[in-house]
Amino acid sequence: MPISSTINTPTTLLARAKALLLLSSAMIAVTPAYAAHGEDTTAADQKTIETITVTADREESLSADYIQAGTFQDSSQRDTPLTIAVMTKELLDAQQARSVIDAVRNTPGVTQAQITSVIYSNLAIRGIPVDNVTNYRWNGVLPIINFIDQPIESKDRVEVLKGAAGLYYGFATPSGVVNLVSERASKKQSTTIELHGTAHGSYGVNLDTSQRFASLGVRLNAGTTSLENGVDRTSGKRHYVSGALDWQPTDSFTLLLDGEYIYKTITEPTEYYVLVGGLSIPDLQDPSKNLGAEWLQGKGHQSNLLARAEYVISNHLKASFAAGQSYLERERRYSSFYGYDLETGDGTLSLAMTSGNDYRNTVYKSDLSASFSTGLIDHEILVGASYTERNANIPAATRYAFSQNLYDPITVAPLPTPDRIIASTSRVKDKGLYIFEKASIGDWLQATIGYRKADYRESGSSENYKLTPDTWSYGLMVKPKDWLNIYANYIEGIEAGGIAQQITNNAGEVLPAALSKQKEIGIKVEPMPGFLVTAAYFHITRPSSYINSDNYYVQDGDAVYKGMEFSATGEMTPNLSVAVTASVLEAEQSSGDPAVVGKQIENTAKFSGSAFIKYRTPWIDGLSISAGIFRMGERAINALNQAFVPGYTTFDLGASYAVELWGRQHVLNIYGQNITGKRYWAAAGSSLLQQAAPSQISFSISTTF
Repeated sequence: MPISSTINTPTTLLARAKALLLLSSAMIAVTPAYAAHGEDTTAADQKTIETITVTADREESLSADYIQAGTFQDSSQRDTPLTIAVMTKELLDAQQARSVIDAVRNTPGVTQAQITSVIYSNLAIRGIPVDNVTNYRWNGVLPIINFIDQPIESKDRVEVLKGAAGLYYGFATPSGVVNLVSERASKKQSTTIELHGTAHGSYGVNLDTSQRFASLGVRLNAGTTSLENGVDRTSGKRHYVSGALDWQPTDSFTLLLDGEYIYKTITEPTEYYVLVGGLSIPDLQDPSKNLGAEWLQGKGHQSNLLARAEYVISNHLKASFAAGQSYLERERRYSSFYGYDLETGDGTLSLAMTSGNDYRNTVYKSDLSASFSTGLIDHEILVGASYTERNANIPAATRYAFSQNLYDPITVAPLPTPDRIIASTSRVKDKGLYIFEKASIGDWLQATIGYRKADYRESGSSENYKLTPDTWSYGLMVKPKDWLNIYANYIEGIEAGGIAQQITNNAGEVLPAALSKQKEIGIKVEPMPGFLVTAAYFHITRPSSYINSDNYYVQDGDAVYKGMEFSATGEMTPNLSVAVTASVLEAEQSSGDPAVVGKQIENTAKFSGSAFIKYRTPWIDGLSISAGIFRMGERAINALNQAFVPGYTTFDLGASYAVELWGRQHVLNIYGQNITGKRYWAAAGSSLLQQAAPSQISFSISTTF
């Protein structure tokens, strides 16, 4: 059912308004002595707005001091009452990350979701799918369409903001926001050329140049790659070009322009579909096996444009404006293998072909931030408005069925591209007004409260509806020691309904929007500078969507996700950097169809974790070695928990050597993923299984001029 436009009754709103007044009164009450002594709260004593850019953050570290996403943009990571993970450039380079899923491997509670990650990174956070149209952000603002791999080579960092983020971003699933932050021009001019490849036969070249001309900075990244991943009859190409321009003609005005174009085509390997009533999970095959054909290409291109302007009116008042658009068009050749006999291997290859599937996201956002003091209390207030429009044209799939054999694959002859026949359309207009306040007493106490009024309208082929919900967020953080922060929060989120998968009877149908609620308590400790330890307990309630026994994708009942997360990242010594994570999750269907109530949410592991270290050797200048271990527990293959795929553990090993020759800086990297060749199911859900790709050894050599 859609969420009601009267989620918050007048009585509830009045009660919350009173709570806000009581909180403010209580905080002012602790400062009578300050006021009694006639202390002057002039502008000179008031809190000053501070803007932090990623170029001012720590360098050559696996951790970061600041974040660039959400209402806490430009804030200290340790002083933010939320669970946040930041994957720095140092970590991305050490693990030779070339896709989002590569980048977030060291994030607690993040897993691959259902579909193969060959075309794009389909993720789940805390067991909740990350919506590919609303939850991926570019430079903290633009909702990019994540149906094509985003080039990590052009990114300075990747941030994962856990949980509900509807206050700032509007409708988005409560899994969290994945924010991709572009590289910007540095103070030093440089140009780097990188040659890279893999043992499977991939090869490519990347260009990265940073230039400054007085008040103008320009950063350009471009690359092209011939793709091979070790899976039979799977190959492709990828190209990208990214540009970032920043112009600061005066101290008070900054203009940022970003543009990116991405093209990728690659074979999409066949997935396994386990039929209800004949549940038999096949043995893990040779990871190079592909039951499809090389011509089953997933092809797409995307353009992203974003403009941001910031005007500092005074030390205590700042205005920001942003406008952007993300457009993607793609074709798919999706295949699954079902109805198989495990003794003979005989089964059916189902193929769905679509052409001209396009998405367009447009966003406009304006913020006004102010800071002032009342007595001992420092206030930071953010008032803003946003408008997001999402348009999608989902074509009808042309379907075919072929005989296939699990043990002796049969070659599938090419078929012509189908005509573009639009079967489903969707147009969403998401307007929002929001206000957020952070009130602090010195460094030891911080309270936050936020409110968003939304106007959500969706029109499409099947249904039109309008929602005007109110959502709230509250937070409290205490800092008893300089190195210790303790926090709690409550956040309401609003999320768009999911889209039914191609395997369902209602493929392409968009489900109605829904309300989610999150509670979290946590602790952040910095026992030594540059090393951050966090732990948090969370409880999330959201409407549940799954494929029912009649093969329809439905929204029915509620699901509860609760658990604990742990991370420790940064430098333990000048030569040793670590990133350790762990997640314990209980995700269950709490209401709805009796057949699924009490069941574990599909594709959720009760435990997952990782540990990664990088050691800069003191005996060979410029040489670093790295190693990682990654663990994932067993997961249910569908909402009925009719079968589980086993857990797995993989190991990585890498090395990097930086040397200066002939006046140039050269860096050589080699990194091996899953070096023991472990076979495992990378994703499960909706009765689909996807086996992990073969082990991979990546290498690169770069020269900086």
